[in-house]
Amino acid sequence: MKPEQQQPQTPRINGDDNPIAKLGGFFARIAEKWLPDAFVFAVLLTAVVFLGGIFINKKTPFEMMTYWGDGFWELITFTGQVITTFVMSYALAITPPVNRLLQKIAGICKTPGQAIVLVTFTALGASLISWAFGLVVGGIMAKMVGQKVKDVDYRVLVAAAYSGYVIWHGGLSSSSALFVATEGHAFQDIVGIIPTSETLLSTLNLFLIITISLTLPFVMKLLHPKRMEDRFIIDPKLLEDKVTDESTEEPGKFVNDRLDNSRAITTLAGLLGLIYLGYHFFIKGGSLDLNTVNLIFITFVLLCFSNVRALGKGMVQASGSVGQLALQYPFYAGIMGMMTASGLAAWLSELFVSISTAKTLPLFTFLAGGLVNMFIPSGGGQWAVQAPIFLPAALELGVEPWKIVLGVAWGDAWTNMIQPFWAVPLLAIAGLRIRDIMGFTTVTLLWTGLIMIIGFLIFG
Repeated sequence: MKPEQQQPQTPRINGDDNPIAKLGGFFARIAEKWLPDAFVFAVLLTAVVFLGGIFINKKTPFEMMTYWGDGFWELITFTGQVITTFVMSYALAITPPVNRLLQKIAGICKTPGQAIVLVTFTALGASLISWAFGLVVGGIMAKMVGQKVKDVDYRVLVAAAYSGYVIWHGGLSSSSALFVATEGHAFQDIVGIIPTSETLLSTLNLFLIITISLTLPFVMKLLHPKRMEDRFIIDPKLLEDKVTDESTEEPGKFVNDRLDNSRAITTLAGLLGLIYLGYHFFIKGGSLDLNTVNLIFITFVLLCFSNVRALGKGMVQASGSVGQLALQYPFYAGIMGMMTASGLAAWLSELFVSISTAKTLPLFTFLAGGLVNMFIPSGGGQWAVQAPIFLPAALELGVEPWKIVLGVAWGDAWTNMIQPFWAVPLLAIAGLRIRDIMGFTTVTLLWTGLIMIIGFLIFG
């Protein structure tokens, strides 16, 4: 049995709840009635952009169709990287040593409030390490805690897990920050190399990370319904997750069986990756790009699984949550193709630039990033679309380029709270639907948006 076999009831608003819980219940009712499946959402966005290109930029339907088809496979390499990152993150999380650690952390919780605070904190911390690790750890922690705290509202718990994802662009896997820190990037002739010390370690970025991390868990706690009859209580048996470990199996009498059950094989392969990573970082002085992140995950997956058979079963289990991701990403690549080729992305960006001053450009870059993210939910893809507009504007107005990098980055991360694309893999782990959590994550959007606007006005 899976969690989705027990569906939540329509959310209710109770007069005894605090204002935050009432607001969450209000948005949850809207999401329950109106928010479609994530793939339906992608198709509807495709139609919106298609019509926008026709009526705003005066393109013909044939031209828009061509832009869509030409862009459909443009992100296929990135799609493969993203799927690899997610599968390897999930596989690492279900290895016995990592799983035991997560179980110990989950065992700390005794009350619903503690459960929600812990899951949010864990997802926030994991998201700073890697966007994919944040989604995987958040989903798995929500399931583990849901088993142990039997009176917690499972919808709010999973929403808390996804809410931690809101800060990923301020962490080690930030697409735009890593992009401009890499030698030979596309805009080097305009802004040069911008080290991560100027972006990720800036006062603005640290303010946003610290303020959100210290406040968001308690905002999510306030979302929890007060009355038991208003909560969605999941059957703990539906949340049991198998941890792959065949170290105790008999090795078998044939040579191939002994090889399949030998720790030496996975350890040897893992050590090869570990040695190369040491060379990459300490001798070559290489950067932390998406391929390097994937190699790190693959290396530790190999080292943490006991043998090849356990590795194979773990990979099958981890791969089951990326089906919709593989289906949707080409459609978003098609949307990006239409927005770029038709001029819609440039039109939106220029609209924000036209009303900006030197003081407000970083803030409007952030707001534009949030809007564009609804159509292009890819940090790297969004940077490629917005940077050619905002970077020259920054130089013209005398704004430091690193502020533009963070504006696009945080805008992209912010509206993920109401863009269902990245919630799909986490929900596949947790066993809920997008409509079950997005009303609650709308509150996350409002709270973190307030913090981000203040941050960009003060430090931007």
